[in-house]
Amino acid sequence: MPSHLPFRPLSRRTTRTAALTVAVCSTLLVLPAPAGATAPAAGADSAFPPRIHDIQGRTRLSPFAGKNVTGVTGIVTGVRDFGGSRGFWLQDPRPDHDRATSEGIFVYTGGKSPGVAAGDALRVSGKVQEYYPGGKEAGNQSVTELTGASWERTGGVADAELPRPVRLTARSVPESYAPDADGGSIEERRLRPNRYALDRYESLEGMRVSVRDVRVTGPTSRYHDLWVTTDPRQNPTPRGGTLYGSYEGQNGARMKVSSLLPLAEHPFPKADVGDELRGTTEGPLDYEQYGGYTLRATTLGDHRDNHLERERTRAQRRNELAVATYNVENLSPKSEPAKFERLADGLVTNLSSPDIVTVEEVQDDTGPTDDGTVGAGKTLEMLTDAIRKAGGPSYEWRQIDPADKADGGQPGGNIRVAFLYNPERVSFTDRPGGDTTTPVKVVAKGGKPALSASPGRIAPQDPAWKASRKPLAGEFRFRGRTVFVIANHFSSKGGGDLDGDQPMEGRFQPPARHSEPQRIEQADVVNRFVRNIRAIDRNAVVVAGGDFNDFPFSPALKTLRSGHTLTSPMNRLPADERYGYVFNGNSQTLDHLLTSPGAGRPEYDIVHINAEFADQTSDHDPSVVRIR
Repeated sequence: MPSHLPFRPLSRRTTRTAALTVAVCSTLLVLPAPAGATAPAAGADSAFPPRIHDIQGRTRLSPFAGKNVTGVTGIVTGVRDFGGSRGFWLQDPRPDHDRATSEGIFVYTGGKSPGVAAGDALRVSGKVQEYYPGGKEAGNQSVTELTGASWERTGGVADAELPRPVRLTARSVPESYAPDADGGSIEERRLRPNRYALDRYESLEGMRVSVRDVRVTGPTSRYHDLWVTTDPRQNPTPRGGTLYGSYEGQNGARMKVSSLLPLAEHPFPKADVGDELRGTTEGPLDYEQYGGYTLRATTLGDHRDNHLERERTRAQRRNELAVATYNVENLSPKSEPAKFERLADGLVTNLSSPDIVTVEEVQDDTGPTDDGTVGAGKTLEMLTDAIRKAGGPSYEWRQIDPADKADGGQPGGNIRVAFLYNPERVSFTDRPGGDTTTPVKVVAKGGKPALSASPGRIAPQDPAWKASRKPLAGEFRFRGRTVFVIANHFSSKGGGDLDGDQPMEGRFQPPARHSEPQRIEQADVVNRFVRNIRAIDRNAVVVAGGDFNDFPFSPALKTLRSGHTLTSPMNRLPADERYGYVFNGNSQTLDHLLTSPGAGRPEYDIVHINAEFADQTSDHDPSVVRIR
């Protein structure tokens, strides 16, 4: 997994430990309410049968939470009969007239198959619970559900007409994403489904919804899900995605889609960004830990392959220095041989064999095995051998081993940054003294800047790098001129060993970016290092590249550029082309190549070969900058 994301457990209900018993009853007695009776006070235990919209209420929290309810009637609209989170969705076919109250609810049966089918008319009793996917501390919204349930059929088996699904379109989902609670919880606020996208989805929690003829904005994952947009005009990219261009542009028309259909009989489509699901996709609307609101499809539209092509950048000219950055996503000798082959082909064919490459997420020689190994010589040898076999240069490499377990990432992997370079085009200035803990300094040699050690780690013991990768500085020569390159991999948004950001679709709005202050500190350290180089030679050529784990509009990137120390040549690309990573259906930028003013006006290219594709070698696209 990429280091900026939390690890994804196999079970999405790992925090549940209570054993639940499902009893299919045929003698459940529900006493009719006496004439003139009114509904019980919110949350009160009573034999008076509440309706599902009573249980859901007008906020995100049920007024019946923690209480037992009996005689809840509805039609089964979908069944999850696999995994450790089994159950079914129940929907009242007679809705009220309040758009804020949902008519659907999930009945959780744990690891036991519920033994019901879509179309069954049931009367259900159970305990109302607010379940927080990932645990309450994760910051997600809750799912209102019934647990410890028993039920009886009120009609024949699967003979009821399913409630008509609510169609989600560009017009039915508000443009505004979520109410602003100054960072507090929005749980107890009355839903305003006509005003906010998250409120609209919450008002449909557990109900049948549908989308039609939708474009894929997030490719199929290993977990058999993908993302679509109900509004193709919402910040589109030229290749069919949806651009995340600001903290206020969350793109609420995005919708995650997974399937309730048996995969053996109904294989989930392997879709790329820009593909389509033609026709109707429909099913209950759920909420999960990874991505929030999710359409659990009982009917999947037909996959239309729009044949998205992988890009190729042009080769650098004789007088152009090509510097690339590539996050190779936890590469180690334990990776599949095909991964090495595909990474090599991408570097040679799609990136046209750059002169220098900053590589991120290079693991040690035993990969995720936590055995104290920190060296990565075998990993890099296997990569450079694969590049040579693919017809590329005989790259050499430089790197410095981290201290064991000190740099975050996949446990045991000891990820680090490294340089690859083509010795036929550039030379590396080796200067001893660089090691795990010794900081590299900028010194003057003959009136010109130089590194005290090359390669060397920048301020490796500064608190800014706690549980994060340390930047690596190297001194290169190209056509008689010194070029300083800094390889970076800033701290994860997922947090790693530190606090991660709150989810965009969570209950705290706007979500706190807990990981951001550390990246700002890291950016300041790198910025000051480049300032030291430019203080000796204001025309020095410096390239700072890597996975900065942040956006072009973020405070961290603004700090990197502060004082005109570095610039972002990416900003000369059209705005809708500035992306190289796709997360939850949003096309965004985490990887950057920044240059000093002495580099002039470099040409920048993001080479789309991974992030938009279901079949990807890494979850990041590489980028390249060409400097004259």
